Amino acid sequence: MGRVRRSIPLSVLSPAVAVALLAGCSDGGRGDVRGAAGGAGLGDRLFPRLGNGGYDVLHYRLTLDYDPGTRLLAGTAEIVARATDDLRSFHLDLHRLSADEVTVDGERAAAGVTGDELSVRPREGLTAGSTFRTVVRYSGTPRTVIDADGSKEGWLPDRAGALAVGEPAGSMAWFPGNHHPSDKATFDLAVTVPKGLKAVSNGEPARETTTAAKSTFVWRTAEPMATYLATVAIGAYELTSSRPAGGPPVVTAVHPSVPPAKRRPLDRIPEFRRWSQKVFGPYPFSSIGAIAVPDGAVDYALETQNRPVLPAGQLNPETLVHEIAHQWFGNSVTPESWRDMWLNEGFATYAEWMWAEESAGTPVSESFAEAFAEKDNWAFPPAAPPSAARISDAPVYGRGAMVLHQVRQAVGERAFSALLRGWAREHRHGNASTGDFTAYAERVSGRELSGVWRTWLYGKGRPPRP
Repeated sequence: MGRVRRSIPLSVLSPAVAVALLAGCSDGGRGDVRGAAGGAGLGDRLFPRLGNGGYDVLHYRLTLDYDPGTRLLAGTAEIVARATDDLRSFHLDLHRLSADEVTVDGERAAAGVTGDELSVRPREGLTAGSTFRTVVRYSGTPRTVIDADGSKEGWLPDRAGALAVGEPAGSMAWFPGNHHPSDKATFDLAVTVPKGLKAVSNGEPARETTTAAKSTFVWRTAEPMATYLATVAIGAYELTSSRPAGGPPVVTAVHPSVPPAKRRPLDRIPEFRRWSQKVFGPYPFSSIGAIAVPDGAVDYALETQNRPVLPAGQLNPETLVHEIAHQWFGNSVTPESWRDMWLNEGFATYAEWMWAEESAGTPVSESFAEAFAEKDNWAFPPAAPPSAARISDAPVYGRGAMVLHQVRQAVGERAFSALLRGWAREHRHGNASTGDFTAYAERVSGRELSGVWRTWLYGKGRPPRP
């Protein structure tokens, strides 16, 4: 069986890691996505190989050095985790990068990469409940990942920089980790790039240093974050920071190729945040902002934590409201599994409908009617996408929002308002499933809503128009 490793004392951990450990920021019980002890994959129904069993990550400290000219990345990932089972070995997700050296609690560990799995065997066993520190030094040319639906994610390079986006599986293309939404952690990230470029990420800027040839940018994310929400944007970005009265800092990064006229909606971020806070409750993070990238860098907007990524062509109020709503629904309250994506997108789409009613006088009922008439919204039930290729299809968005509207009709305005705020409050910085939501909605409203769930959430066809 080997020797048994003891827990790391809290006194040797960084303050951020110690706080995360004491708060239990990772979700130790993953419900139906808990994998086998030390095994590869958590058994997610749509992405069974993502994530790993036997441990919960508390903190990532990533140190990256990237050269856009050669497209080579050299990285060090320091991962502090808690073992949830006795472990003789464990896995990390890593896509097509070389693991040059791996240590566990300062001792060299046996390691090997097979496919997208980095297997690690410490010299001593790990006991359930113990905390341990894994350091992976890795390198290579990070790759673009093609999703099941054909879209691109992972590491997206260009001639003078790169963009890293991760939903659902792309983050393993640039750092090793437990890449499933059910395992959230805090982050420290230091990125070194050629002088003249900037590196932008989640959280708050902590430090910037420049030498004759290179600049290093340090970012810290104090609130737990799923790895798919992590981002890095490298390029000649124009970085601005402001502190509106009564609100969190607003940090925006805009690529110089984005025309000035397209940037104007970014000035309204504090307005969108105030409106969302009025509807959904206190803003859950310590900063807000956006990363505006050139059209073509990525084909979609993404709710990366604190700082959504938006192509220039999608810099409009509706998309910003959608992505800011995700800071509550998706980022703070993160889905337990990828089948629960409608809890992200349904809420964010419904936020768009509510915003349109308040800002443009378009009744929510009219937005509902348009969604009801759209044939694509009835391809499958929003809580049961049939495959990994379909998790971003129309029913997850439009029909997901219709579910919420039917709940609103069933419980009334006062109860629905309490539900929106209470759901975000009860699962703040945690994970939640569809079952959690249906039980919560019935509990807080005092209503039996099986008809709504049967028809709108799980029904296979379009019902008569209500």
